[in-house]
Amino acid sequence: MRTMGLDVGSKTVGVAVSDGLGWTAQGIETVKINEEQNQYGFKRIGELLKEYEVTKVVVGIPKNMNGTIGPRGEASQFYGNELNKRFGVEVIYWDERLTTIAAERVLLDADVSRKKRKKVIDKMAAVMILQGYLDSQN
Repeated sequence: MRTMGLDVGSKTVGVAVSDGLGWTAQGIETVKINEEQNQYGFKRIGELLKEYEVTKVVVGIPKNMNGTIGPRGEASQFYGNELNKRFGVEVIYWDERLTTIAAERVLLDADVSRKKRKKVIDKMAAVMILQGYLDSQN
């Protein structure tokens, strides 16, 4: 059974899954959503949960630097709660402070163009969220 990592934004959700042993995270895709229009991509996430036989989902929570949870964190908690209700998967919330910045830095260091970075940044952030969680478990 695998674990899925999600980086939830207002326009996209970056998706990563673990290998079968739960050691490494791989980026899968970026799901387009539209929070303003209540389009959250749950159908696609459900398909991925089934395809990869996911039993646990790690949702990144963008906490403020003082540890409090702001509007984006609350939106991520809503997303995780909906996944639990709709699909019955265990949801774990993971502090994702600075993961998007770290992902951007990795892509810059790899000399990835701005256009390509925009396409993969959320997926890369999901990998970092999931890998952080997996490392804490092993």
